[in-house]
Amino acid sequence: MTYIIVYVLVFFFSFLSYMFKRRNSKRLYKGIKLPPGSLGWPYIGETLQLYSQDPNIFFASKQKRYGEIFKTHILGCPCVMLGSPEAARFVLVTQAHLFKPTYPKSKEQLIGPSALFFHQGEYHLRLRKLVQGSFSLDAIRNLAADISSMAASTLNSWQNEGVVNTFQELKKFSFEVGILAIFGHLEAHYKEELKRNYIIVDKGYNSFPTRLPGTPYRRALMARKRLRNILSNIICERKEKKLLEKDLLGCLLNSKNEKGEVLTDEQIADNIIGVLFAAQDTTASAMTWIVKYLHDNRKLQKAVKAEQMVIYELNAEGSQPVTWSQNRNMPFTRKVVMESLRMASIISFTFREAVADVEYNDYLIPKGWKVMPLFTNIHHSPEYFSDPQRFDPSRFEVAPKPNTFMPFGSGVHACPGNELAKLQMLVMTHHLVTKFRWEVVGSESGVQYRPFPVPMHGLPARYWKECSG
Repeated sequence: MTYIIVYVLVFFFSFLSYMFKRRNSKRLYKGIKLPPGSLGWPYIGETLQLYSQDPNIFFASKQKRYGEIFKTHILGCPCVMLGSPEAARFVLVTQAHLFKPTYPKSKEQLIGPSALFFHQGEYHLRLRKLVQGSFSLDAIRNLAADISSMAASTLNSWQNEGVVNTFQELKKFSFEVGILAIFGHLEAHYKEELKRNYIIVDKGYNSFPTRLPGTPYRRALMARKRLRNILSNIICERKEKKLLEKDLLGCLLNSKNEKGEVLTDEQIADNIIGVLFAAQDTTASAMTWIVKYLHDNRKLQKAVKAEQMVIYELNAEGSQPVTWSQNRNMPFTRKVVMESLRMASIISFTFREAVADVEYNDYLIPKGWKVMPLFTNIHHSPEYFSDPQRFDPSRFEVAPKPNTFMPFGSGVHACPGNELAKLQMLVMTHHLVTKFRWEVVGSESGVQYRPFPVPMHGLPARYWKECSG
């Protein structure tokens, strides 16, 4: 009974607070046109409607009813949703200074407040330049052979495992690639310590953010501290050896701004953890969808295999790693990757917050409101992609219209590691289709959000090595 009274009181005062804010909001913006749409119930807004179904269905139904700009209220925040390429460009590119990145404090604490994607301005530009330089085409060409060997080893480990959770296994592969790109060839004991604690942080990242002992979030915070200590030791050793490595850690350690200031160890650690978070789930999700699309369309799989078998034969029947130049010469497979990114739309939307009152298309976006460009809505619009629910790699024989295809975001906060991600997808696809057959287990279809879209249950499947090339 006591709990019921407490809940009633909390709801009552939340309701009063919401109505007070709403009344003041109406008074403040009286005579100024807000976007159409509904703010839903007091306090909770339309959060329940959003999470009771596929989020993309929720957003698509809103867009159909209200148009390409509409308002809602989710996760305790009033939001403006944008479903057109022009609006996405306005927020992410041309007027990006008016919209800052925004993340829940709980997530910021797990990654680290100095990570580049929490920032704008000079610091962000400095860090982005460093990360982008470390993952440029010139930088990652030297990783191609190692990544090829890692992909082959990963797939070989699946064949004796019975039913494999494809997504979880590909997360492990992405983590290994991330470690390689950040540290080069890291000592095994450091790699294992990082992996063990990162897994705990990863599990707590999307949990309810309570610090009560025994909760996933509390365990994640403790593991985050251990990660920081491990990284401190690695940084200290690298400094003592005075190595001028060209991996990401080397770039961060050797960076100086115009005033001659170096990055602190805390800033370096936050950005390393941030890169691991940004790279792992998104790339693993994309690769899992590629595996599913190839499985579901045997004609597509056969066409990809035909292209890849030419490379396989050149590499002594797969005994040699795929070279950088070979990765750059996979035209059909690359279109399959692009179409997979469009269909799956791993980054469904992105969060921004208006730093001032902004007018767009005669509508007001009030200061402090969240703004969300809806990439999935754009990628699945028949206006930009004919028959958008059909998997058709040939659509990428012609470049998409500007701002209609944004699998890695857009503007100054676009993913700086997109070329590394595509390299992983191409290499993994090569080894998969040339050396393996696979069968998805279970007939249940659908999508899970973790928070990125993943085939149901992580795409459980059995993998067999081909008897011959």
